[in-house]
Amino acid sequence: MKYFKFLIAICFLGILFSCGGDDDICESGEGTPRMKVAFRSLDSGKETTLDSLYVAVDYGAGKVDLGGLAKIDSRLIPLRVDNSPYTDVYFKLTKKGVESKVRINYTTKSTYVSPGCGIKKSYENLSSELVTPNPVLKLEAGQNQIENEDKTNLYLSF
Repeated sequence: MKYFKFLIAICFLGILFSCGGDDDICESGEGTPRMKVAFRSLDSGKETTLDSLYVAVDYGAGKVDLGGLAKIDSRLIPLRVDNSPYTDVYFKLTKKGVESKVRINYTTKSTYVSPGCGIKKSYENLSSELVTPNPVLKLEAGQNQIENEDKTNLYLSF
């Protein structure tokens, strides 16, 4: 019985110490970055805060609603990770209001990061076109590549 308790204690300690943090999935921000969108006033051209913004994205199987946020000055939007050269993004100022369709064109590059994180996509040569105006009236390009989520890639003017 004494050896049995010792064996159980050794097994428990072995299980406890074998759990490591190496398999955490993209915990340190090594995953595919999202596109940062900021907002400007059409009249003044200065960055502004919106009372509310609702975003939906077409990832290839129909629109996915990303929800709405209130009192925001920028929004991070994940783009498609398949081999499509563009992503369609829809913006509304109210939940049941009219929406603008913006098409984001890009080229992608894949980089292996780690076993836990897998492949990281980076987006280059970003360009955008306003397919359906109102409420978004004008687009302005920011940084034309997405390496991290620090720099603004697109400015929407309302």
